[in-house]
Amino acid sequence: MSTPAPSPVPAPGLPARVRVHEVGPRDGLQNEAAVVPVAVKAEFVHRLAAAGLTTIEATSFVHPGRVPQLADADELYGMLGDLTGTGTGTGTGVRLPVLVPNARGLDRALACGVREIAVFASVTESFARANLGRGVDESLAMFAPVVARATGAGVPVRGYLSMCFGDPWEGDVRPAQVTAVARRLLDMGCAELSLGDTIGVATPGQVTALLAALDAAGVPAGRLAVHFHDTYGQALANTLTALRHGVTTVDAAAGGLGGCPFAKSATGNLATEDLLWMLRGLGIETGVDLARLAATSRWMAAHLGRPSPSRTVRALAPEES
Repeated sequence: MSTPAPSPVPAPGLPARVRVHEVGPRDGLQNEAAVVPVAVKAEFVHRLAAAGLTTIEATSFVHPGRVPQLADADELYGMLGDLTGTGTGTGTGVRLPVLVPNARGLDRALACGVREIAVFASVTESFARANLGRGVDESLAMFAPVVARATGAGVPVRGYLSMCFGDPWEGDVRPAQVTAVARRLLDMGCAELSLGDTIGVATPGQVTALLAALDAAGVPAGRLAVHFHDTYGQALANTLTALRHGVTTVDAAAGGLGGCPFAKSATGNLATEDLLWMLRGLGIETGVDLARLAATSRWMAAHLGRPSPSRTVRALAPEES
């Protein structure tokens, strides 16, 4: 029996192609209770690349005491040289950005030959202090020299904005809070901003309002990505809303891995397979092999000792769920 696939029916007002920013190896595995062996992580990244993903956030150069699941970042990146061209191979054109929390993290990343980094900012005071141990202004001041050094070295920087729609301590987040931080990150030198619905509370109306506010503040959709969590089952609806407003980069995690260790109400990321099923049904190109990716997520789920939460992964192999 052939692998099921949606029938493509294009809809007006949508992009012809979307770039999937795969965050499973970093944002996904950082929230697992167990520490995944570094060899398994390296194979995971290689399998994701073989499935056609061209941007894979590999790890975070964070202090091991903060996120022990990613304490092997230096060793892992050294095992990916065939993808980046930093080892004996010539590289495959796969982008392997990493998250860096501060100047020390940047030092480690540059020493490993990293070519793209990301910084993780919060738009709310409460989460900034829970995640970074300092307020919004203090954290942005910490990021400024990191971004300057990276861009000066020819390393592009992505800026994550967390809690863009709601915060577990502060409740609803006003678009003005988000636009203020977004504007500062762009002015700092970030090439791209990823709007995070960290606890998964956003609905399409909120997405529309925020994107309109960002556009009015001079932050164009072409500089944005969206990063939705699926706590209330709204991630796909929110993503489609963003696509209709000109966003063409979507963060997702293979198999729906992820959450946030510093926001306990955050559940898994939008599953890459669920995103691909929707995009394929809309006739939007991604270059990713859905069947191969689903097989990779089932392989990782076996290593984690639990089934994948992705509905598409389970539907494509019901006998394994």
